[in-house]
Amino acid sequence: MTWQLDEMPDQTGRIVLITGTSVGGLGHYTAVELARRGATVLLAGRNEPKLKSTEAAIREDVPAARLQRVVVDLADLSSVRRAAGHVSELHVLVNNAGIMAPSYSRTVDGFESQLGTNHFGPFLLTGLLLPRLREAAEAGQDARVVTVSSMMHRTARSAPLEDPRAEHGRYLRWPEYSRSKLANLLFTFELDRRLRDAAIDVKALAAHPGFAGTHLVANGQLGRTTGSIASILEAAVKAVSQSPASGALPTLMAATADLPSATYCGPSGFNEMRGNPQVVGASSLARDTDAQRRLWEISEEAVGLSWP
Repeated sequence: MTWQLDEMPDQTGRIVLITGTSVGGLGHYTAVELARRGATVLLAGRNEPKLKSTEAAIREDVPAARLQRVVVDLADLSSVRRAAGHVSELHVLVNNAGIMAPSYSRTVDGFESQLGTNHFGPFLLTGLLLPRLREAAEAGQDARVVTVSSMMHRTARSAPLEDPRAEHGRYLRWPEYSRSKLANLLFTFELDRRLRDAAIDVKALAAHPGFAGTHLVANGQLGRTTGSIASILEAAVKAVSQSPASGALPTLMAATADLPSATYCGPSGFNEMRGNPQVVGASSLARDTDAQRRLWEISEEAVGLSWP
């Protein structure tokens, strides 16, 4: 059964932090709909100018939106630690931010940029914010973590279980993107297990947007979203994809619907590329409990935080 946006319950009183809220992207539209239904939305992004632009765009749609700004660069673990220290109350964390298939680079902490930004940064942020989520749960509130993966996790041939700071031969941007998105699901399913084992009533869920026409492709391939080549690429993507607003629906379903922990939401259409969201399946590799555990242990050591 598919989920409709008008099924979203009132969100008044709930505080939701969303990473990656650039104007026109999935995070932006996720924030719009949550704000429209009364949630206080913490807009998390790399710098104040971008956050202010998103805030202004949201207020055009929802003039009474309750919004706050949180500066965080997920490619910098020190920035993640600073940002987490500014969050005093939280009901839902949406790990939405990510990068897609950029040229090779490493983060300031020595990780390949996609795994560092798409997995290690969110892993640390979630661990640091878990006490706030746990407080909400203990107060009888619905607390959850939603991590945005991708249907491309299915193309990953292996989990990223190597030394994350070591060189591993030739860099292939798309396979590494797929592995970072696989990491999102391995993280979600292991987080679910660990929360249950620790009797912490916080849910861990995941979602993917299908093929949504965001700026990620042009940003990844060209490092920009303006200029003639970037504009052509953006137009080509939009011609064969669903809108970012539609792509945000699985995330909104995972963040607000009455679902069990470890649920994965995605589009209901052909090959999960578009359509209203529903509960979808994950690859057998994403369900590998040994890989889930090993990635968690590697991640704890990489970011310097053991949790929960």
